[in-house]
Amino acid sequence: MIQIGLLGCGTVGSGVVKLLEKNAATIAQRSGDEVVIRRVLEQDVDKCLALGIEPDRITSNFEDIVNDPEIDIVVELIGGIEPASTYILEAMCQGKHVVTANKDLIAVNGQALFETAEKHQVDFYFEASVGGGIPIVYPLKQSLAGNQIQQVIGILNGTTNYILTKMSRQGLDYQQVLEEAQALGYAEADPASDVSGLDAARKIAILSSIAFNSRVTLDDVYVEGITGITAEDIRYAHELGFVIKLLAIAKENEWGQIQVRVHPAFLPANHPLAAVNDVFNAVYVQGDAVGEIMHFGRGAGQMPTASAVVGDVIEIVRNLNHHTNARIGCTCYEQKPIVSINELEVEYYIRMRVTDRPGVLAGIAGVFGNNNVSIATVLQKSSDDNMAELIMITHRVREKSLRDALAVLSGMSIVSQINSVIRLEGTQRETV
Repeated sequence: MIQIGLLGCGTVGSGVVKLLEKNAATIAQRSGDEVVIRRVLEQDVDKCLALGIEPDRITSNFEDIVNDPEIDIVVELIGGIEPASTYILEAMCQGKHVVTANKDLIAVNGQALFETAEKHQVDFYFEASVGGGIPIVYPLKQSLAGNQIQQVIGILNGTTNYILTKMSRQGLDYQQVLEEAQALGYAEADPASDVSGLDAARKIAILSSIAFNSRVTLDDVYVEGITGITAEDIRYAHELGFVIKLLAIAKENEWGQIQVRVHPAFLPANHPLAAVNDVFNAVYVQGDAVGEIMHFGRGAGQMPTASAVVGDVIEIVRNLNHHTNARIGCTCYEQKPIVSINELEVEYYIRMRVTDRPGVLAGIAGVFGNNNVSIATVLQKSSDDNMAELIMITHRVREKSLRDALAVLSGMSIVSQINSVIRLEGTQRETV
C-alpha cells in the first residue's frame, strides 16, 4: 500500500480524492499497488467530511504529514508561493516524493525545488501545472526527448480564450464579454492574472525550460494581456484572414538563443491553433524529428487537473515498486541567453486614426521608411468627421524599429491616435 499526504482539499484536491476512490481498482492494477490517502491538510474540516474522509485523517498541522513515516508521497494543491514552497522542500528533505499543480511556484522557485529533489533523490512531478489534463510536461521530458525542440506555442489560459472567442463570434467588446464570463464562472471576480497574461506566462516559463533545457523564470517572459483588444481589431483580423488569440510562445533560434513571450497575436485562420475556442487549451510543438504536433483539451477544471495529478502519483508508485525513483530530474543543464523583445522580428498589425486628407498616407509611409519599416497591406476606412482609420500589416520588421517609428508618428498632428499594435504569428516568416 502506498499512502499519500494531501495538502489542500479545494477544487482540485477534492477531484483527486474522488478520482482515487472511483478508479481505485484500476489505479492499483496500473501502478502495482493500492494507493490511499492517509492524511489531508485542510482548515475546512467540513469540506473533507463531505468527501467521506474520516475525522482522524484530517489535520491543520503540516508536521502531522511531514513527520509521518507511513506517507510516501505528498500531493501539494494549496497553491501560491508560501507556505507551499516550505512544505514541499520539507517533504523532500524527509525523503518524500512530491506531486504538485503549482505553476506559480515552479515558474518562480523551480530551481530550488529541483535541486532539493535531486539532493534527496526523490521524484518531483508537476504535469498538472500546465494545461490541466492535457499531457505536455511528460511528452516534452520523455516522448520527445530525442528531438531538438524548435518552438512551443500554446493557448494556455481558458478564460482569455473564452473571452476572445465570444468577442469574435458575437462582435462584442472586451468588457461586455468579461462580465458575462464572470457571471458564468469562467472568469474570477479578480481576473487580473488571466487577462494580463501572467497565468500563461508562468506556464510557458515552465514549458520553455523543459523544451530548451535552460532555466526560464517568470521574469524572463515578455507579457502583454488582452485588455486592449477591441471588437474592431477582431473584425479587421477576420477581414484580413486571421483570428486573434492570446499566445504563449517559446522559440529557439539557430544561434541557441531563446525568446519567451505572451501576447495577443494575429494567427492565420488555417493554423491548427486558430480552431481552439472557448475554454479549451492547446499546445503546438515543433521538433526537428517529430515535425509538428498539437496537444488539445481542457486546460483547467476539477477533474481534468485531478487526472494529471493522479497520473503523476501512479508514475511515482511504479518507480517505488521498481526502485527507480529520481530517474528524471531537472532538465535545465544549459544556460542559453534570453533575447530581448526589442530584437524580435515579425510582421505587425497596426490600427490608427488619422486626418483624412491628401498626403497623409505618404507622410506616414515616409516615417515608416525612415525607420526601416516596410508596409505590406493598407486598408483605409473613412468617416464623416474628416478622419480616417488606417489598418496596416507590415513586412517582417525588428520590434525596436517599429517602436521608434510609432514614437515619431504619435507626435505628429496628422495622427490622432495609434489604437492597436498586434504581432502576427504562424505566418512562417517570423524569426527570433
